[in-house]
Amino acid sequence: MKTNRKYLGLVTKKFNDFFLVDLKNQENSGNNEKFLCKVKKSINFKDQLIYVGDEVEIEKIDFKSKRAVITSLKKRKNLLVRPSVANISNIYVTFSVNEPELNFSQVNRFLISAESMEVEVSLVLTKCDLISEKRRSYLIDKFEEWGYQVITLNLQKFDCFKNLLAELKQKECSIFMGPSGVGKTTLLNMIIPGLKNSTAPVSNKIKRGKNTTRNVELFSLSNMSYIVDTPGFNMQPLEVDIKLLPNLYSEIYKQVIEEGVKCKFRNCLHLKDEGCNLNKSFERYSFYKEMIESSKSHYYRNQED
Repeated sequence: MKTNRKYLGLVTKKFNDFFLVDLKNQENSGNNEKFLCKVKKSINFKDQLIYVGDEVEIEKIDFKSKRAVITSLKKRKNLLVRPSVANISNIYVTFSVNEPELNFSQVNRFLISAESMEVEVSLVLTKCDLISEKRRSYLIDKFEEWGYQVITLNLQKFDCFKNLLAELKQKECSIFMGPSGVGKTTLLNMIIPGLKNSTAPVSNKIKRGKNTTRNVELFSLSNMSYIVDTPGFNMQPLEVDIKLLPNLYSEIYKQVIEEGVKCKFRNCLHLKDEGCNLNKSFERYSFYKEMIESSKSHYYRNQED
């Protein structure tokens, strides 16, 4: 059966000139129909490429052969650079507490990189079976001071991430971001039945894992809820206006926005600025200062070039 009616679809996979598109049907709980699509030849999306995660309109649908044609591209909310995936709603920054050992400066950079995407950011700690309960409590308290409710996991026990799975099913499109070897692939294998991505052990020499995933693809978790399977999603390049960087730190945002702390100048960077009234006693201030100085150096180098 064929129809010329237009349908809204979601690109879940891309290969060569073909796209796998889920028909967005609110009544079809988690079992969305998939169609193999090509872009209509006469259509020019103003030189834009179509990415996994994009919403598109499809026509000339053949329900028997499961083929259709993409005729328009909807405006996207955001776009990750590496891997290329659009319209992310939630980023789960994922780190292991051991093997490889937790690096707080690195955790901070990943969190700020995720915050710059203007999506909901969560922090996941894996391999919690490798540390004591006292250490786990310490890490939970530390990251709560940073402004994050921490999800702690033991990937050897399914019960440990039942709550995480239930949470993911309430999100529109989630992605795990973190360095290699922290258990992202293992986690995805447990969340997505039948995925069976290969995993690689942590290198004894360099103390980090190898990227094992290859293709970017969206998998449905529930009615219109997806998770991204990515090729070793690491940290996005942080390209943000230096004046906006303070807003990405919850400790600064809370003081300025919620508590109404005012500095002498509106564009105060909270370093040694005249009339700065920010309380700088929070733990991440040293990380913040490093990022500001690094951003300044990068800016001036580009100006000279």
